[in-house]
Amino acid sequence: METGKKEVFAAVVLAAGRGKRMESSVHKQYLLLHEKPVLYYALKAFEESPVQEIVLVVGKGEIEYCQKEIVEKYGFQKISHIIEGGAERYHSVYCGLKAIKGADYVLIHDGARPFLDEEIIKRNIQAVREYQACVAGMPVKDTIKVSDEEEFAAATPDRSKLWMIQTPQTFSYELIYQAYRVLIKSEENTAEPEQTLPYDSLLNKQKVKKLQENRGQVHVTDDAMVVELLTDIPVKLVRGSYQNIKITTPEDLKIAEALCEKKQ
Repeated sequence: METGKKEVFAAVVLAAGRGKRMESSVHKQYLLLHEKPVLYYALKAFEESPVQEIVLVVGKGEIEYCQKEIVEKYGFQKISHIIEGGAERYHSVYCGLKAIKGADYVLIHDGARPFLDEEIIKRNIQAVREYQACVAGMPVKDTIKVSDEEEFAAATPDRSKLWMIQTPQTFSYELIYQAYRVLIKSEENTAEPEQTLPYDSLLNKQKVKKLQENRGQVHVTDDAMVVELLTDIPVKLVRGSYQNIKITTPEDLKIAEALCEKKQ
């Protein structure tokens, strides 16, 4: 980054999920939590943060609804784009990344995590400046078992080395954009020849080649995994919060209501 140049932070907020486990006709991010949509809280946290731009990624046919019922209704000023997502979460992330112009860093966050706060954002910003890639999470509190194919306990990992990963997941924009670009192109069977890749210093060519050889067989579960798959840059773990839960089930919503009551 040029000396004296002001850092630009952007956020991609994902709100394209269907939430099948919620057992509701209303998508989880639009369910009311303390009289406001679940999505409102994450957007509010970024609105009040050093982030300069927010890209909101929504489901098919939901752009107009979000513009009127979320952005305009609650007066959000930093949302620069509302765009439709893709078939899977990682497709939606790439859609969001493509809409960002001129950012140095990007925070990627699930809109169904309403308890994002100033301190979590601050820790992510501090870490990404130093490490280029970081994710929010917390050490696991329970013993974890690895299951075999017949659901018998096959192994017990050392709990002291296990973290449950949350969002935001924060990266140098160029790093995460180029990594996602290669991932999507490999899936589309249009991967570029190695010699034409314009991001040699960011991606590991051997890892790119391996991904191309195994195209369509990689199941990406979070953004950090994309960096792990394609680069040699280690992803720093930063403290999130045990309250930074994701609303995916009716029970989660009840817990969130209780947390809201406690915060008042």
